[in-house]
Amino acid sequence: MTDSAPRPTRQASPDRLAMLGGARAVPRSHRIPAWPLVTDADREAVLRSLSSGRFTTAAVGEREIESLEREWAERTGTRHCVMVSNGTAALSVALGALGVEPGDEVIVPALSFIASAVAPLHVLAVPVFVDIDPRTYNMVPELIEAAITPRTRAIVVVHLHGLPAEMDEIRAVADRHGLAVVEDAAQAHGAAYRGRTVGSIGEVNTFSLNVSKNLATCGEGGLITTDDDGLARRAAMLRQFGEVATKKAERSYVGHLLGFNHKPNAIQAAFTRSRLERFDEEAKLRDENVRRFLGRLAALPGLLVPEVPDDRDHAWHILRFRTDPGAWDLAAGYAGPLRAALMRALRAEGVPAGHYQMMSLPQQRVFRERLGFGGLPWQLPGVSPRAYRAEDQPTALAVIDDSFTLQKAHLSPSAGPLLSAYADAFEKVWAHRDVVARHAVSMEYRTPWETAEGIAADEWAEAAG
Repeated sequence: MTDSAPRPTRQASPDRLAMLGGARAVPRSHRIPAWPLVTDADREAVLRSLSSGRFTTAAVGEREIESLEREWAERTGTRHCVMVSNGTAALSVALGALGVEPGDEVIVPALSFIASAVAPLHVLAVPVFVDIDPRTYNMVPELIEAAITPRTRAIVVVHLHGLPAEMDEIRAVADRHGLAVVEDAAQAHGAAYRGRTVGSIGEVNTFSLNVSKNLATCGEGGLITTDDDGLARRAAMLRQFGEVATKKAERSYVGHLLGFNHKPNAIQAAFTRSRLERFDEEAKLRDENVRRFLGRLAALPGLLVPEVPDDRDHAWHILRFRTDPGAWDLAAGYAGPLRAALMRALRAEGVPAGHYQMMSLPQQRVFRERLGFGGLPWQLPGVSPRAYRAEDQPTALAVIDDSFTLQKAHLSPSAGPLLSAYADAFEKVWAHRDVVARHAVSMEYRTPWETAEGIAADEWAEAAG
């Protein structure tokens, strides 16, 4: 061989872990399908709204928002639906419509997106956190009851990841104590619990239409559902400065109560209406794809896949997997390092394993330091001092430490081949369990919340200049 001859390239071994130089199990040509998939029908719906010249609830003759409200109420089996600007606004407006007042307590799960807990602060109520079930990741009814005090006014029930919570048991607790139930169904569009659609079981209930959700819009949006005529009227007033919105006359600009400016966007309503027409078909295909994927993963020792009780559906918004170090001949204390080692191995193979929330809600600075509105609501007269301690909800911490998630990749109905490739990657990693276990034992480890604290400190320093 001469000096000018091409040198042979070294091929990556398909059997060796990618994080050690092997070939990826998921080919780079396998990309996450676009979500939401924008169709010609969606574009036509948006153009129809643009052509109308009526873009918010303040426009007399606007039809897209009103139509989406009617269609979603019919879909959930409720009497009323009120559209607002986003899912967080939906929660704030729902609590306001219930008459939650400054200093009242609102019970919230310790593991959720922060919106579930800041919405009470927006009406100067005190969030009270309860722990979650280790397999469903939803609130435990018995712990809800233990958290009730004379100041408790409402329970925000999050159907986390798309799996309905134990609504009958939670309703029984609420009824015994005269409390309102608010379903936060931001991740559970279309799911059913014992024959009832989520978003129809609480006194007032909320959905998010964020672009990442199973039922998405082209940006942000929120929906509030209720069977109560008075709650629906108050919600409609609260979204628009406390005004009585009417389709029959010009706007009066009279605020009858303290309201928000959470008016929705007609263009986004039109987009969601278009997507609603194929929502059932997409949900069916997603369910088939995910169940096939989880069926393969369930055979892997030490991997706890999502479970669905026979009496309810799962919307499959997020897939969460827990690790069992005992199946890897590791002590229980290595649950976190094992999860970190698996995430590193899977990501190298092309699986976007990640976190959904790196800290529990009580660990978030706004609650831990009781920032709120200059110390309110915690400094209001009659409000007992409350210390938020993450260790009071140990299951939430354990789940954050030893689990990882898949998000968005599975939402498209065309995700079947991608999920099959992901399953190949999982099986490849499990074929090298000894390598992963050694990595877990030897690695320098920080918990997700320690990592998040470091990131937050850097962000705060940059924001402060």
